[in-house]
Order: sequence, then C-alpha cells, then structure tokens
Amino acid sequence: MALKIFIVDDEQLIIDVLQAYLEREGYEVYSANNGAEALKKIKEQKPDFLILDLMLPDISGEEICRQVRGFSNMPILMLTAKTAEEDRIQGIVIGADDYVTKPFSPREVVVRVQAILRRTGLNQHHQGKFNFNNGDLEIDLPRYEVTVREKVVDLTPIEFKLLAGMAGHPGRVYSRLELLEKVQDDAYEGYERNIDVHIKNLRKKIEVDTRNPSYILTVFGIGYKFGGKSDVTHSPR
Repeated sequence: MALKIFIVDDEQLIIDVLQAYLEREGYEVYSANNGAEALKKIKEQKPDFLILDLMLPDISGEEICRQVRGFSNMPILMLTAKTAEEDRIQGIVIGADDYVTKPFSPREVVVRVQAILRRTGLNQHHQGKFNFNNGDLEIDLPRYEVTVREKVVDLTPIEFKLLAGMAGHPGRVYSRLELLEKVQDDAYEGYERNIDVHIKNLRKKIEVDTRNPSYILTVFGIGYKFGGKSDVTHSPR
C-alpha cells in the first residue's frame, strides 16, 4: 500500500503545498502544526517517513527528532531556516537523514524524499502486487500488468496510471483535473474531459458490467473514485 508521510510545520501553507505534491506521487500524507500534536499522532498513526520543521511554537524540531528516534527508525527530513553549518550538522547528528533549507522548492522536497526512500529501501513497500475483491483484480506495479478474473488485460500507459493511481487510495474522490495531472507528463497533454474517454475505455477492460461498475465509480459533479476492496487489511511494516 501507499507509504505514509507525516509533515510537521507551523505554517499551514507549507503543509498544504507539500501535501499536494506528495499525494500526486501516490503517498498518504498526514500533518500537525505543533510538536505536542505531532508526537501524539506519530505514535498513533505510525508513519513511514517524517518531514519535520525545526522551528515550532512549542517543542523544537530537534527535541521531536530525539524523541522520535527513541521509538522509531523512520527516515526524517528536516526543514530549516537555519543556514549555519553547525545547525545543519547538529540535525544530522541527532538523527535526521537529510535537510532542506527554507525557502525551498516543493519539487526539491519530493526529490529528497524519494532519494531517501531509495537509499533505505522503504519504497519497496508500495512497489508490489495489490489484489482487490478476493483476487478478482490484481495490479502488478513492477510488471506494469493488470489481471482481471485471472486473465491479463491490455491497458494503455494512461489507463494503467489512472487505475494504479486511484487504487492506491480506495474510496478517495479524484477530480478530473487531479486525474489529468496523474497521467500528464512530457509525453501527454490533454483536457479534463479527455479523462472521461480513458475511464470509459478502462471500464470496458476491467468491469463485468460497465453500467454498474465495481471498480471505477463516478462521483457526479466531481469526478471518480476506486471502489475495489483490498484483500490486504494493512500494509506490511
């Protein structure tokens, strides 16, 4: 399943921007605006990755890092306005894996997160096979392959990205614009309504009854959501 990333920052705008960029890459994102709330939620939600601002209103980021290191070895990326070399070194010494200096580009943060995940091997948690509805549908990310009722179906790259993207967050509603952003890269440019055509073609390939779909559900006036039920009740830790 998708990796869970927790953001701690007292600036809500920073949280909102990073959340949008990270969710676009398929991560689940949680957040807190202060240290006390962050420590409580981190223990409850057990995220896979922590993005931590050093300058918080109640507890310093350094102290949060120390406490987190007492019960978790999750990767920690620090956000800091401190530019002195000694401050940055201290962050690494107390347990951070990397740091980004404010102001920063959200894309840089995403790249740093992905680089740390590659080094730690944690990205393997969301790079496997996922089964839904008692094995009726299987999505194999490494093989770029989808099996429906034990038969491999031939999906276009855009159809695969749409299916895999929505299946990563069952029940979450995606607007057409969000889905367009999932498939729009250097090789594809389109309009929001073009998504409807791809969804229609995808349904023909994976649904038993396209008029009463089980997987790609329409949310009228908004967009679509994935309706399949995962055969795994929790992600491997």
